[in-house]
Amino acid sequence: MSKTISLAGLALLASVAATPVPAQDCTAAGTVGSGGSAAAGGTSASTLGTAGACRTDDGTTSSIGSAGSAATADGKARSQTKINENPNQLKAQSKAQAMDQGTFSKSQTKTRVKGDELQSKTRSMSHVPGQKPVKSTTDSNVVLPQD
Repeated sequence: MSKTISLAGLALLASVAATPVPAQDCTAAGTVGSGGSAAAGGTSASTLGTAGACRTDDGTTSSIGSAGSAATADGKARSQTKINENPNQLKAQSKAQAMDQGTFSKSQTKTRVKGDELQSKTRSMSHVPGQKPVKSTTDSNVVLPQD
């Protein structure tokens, strides 16, 4: 059985397929990010996080990402990343740690988008036994402006 499409139906299909949908401009937008690394002896650890938000007339769209890595010559290394979403916020956390005997390196990044506020914070530390630990912190905060 053959089906025929009328000329009017064909014209309707062509007009629907060719109609562009305009993108909405952000009325407010922001991004944050932080990252850090630590190294001591034969160990190293790094983490980073980033987030962005765009407010339009239809609401706010957010994105988030995070990652971490750790390495060691002879010891143990591990890294993990968790991302959680609920109606109120996006959260990401990455941890990385490498250990070789008493020497270690570790890094942790927490990133969050909640309402109009974006935050990312990284803390890193390395330590060699008998020496003072080396620590660093990076922090980034953005609040979307009100309309």
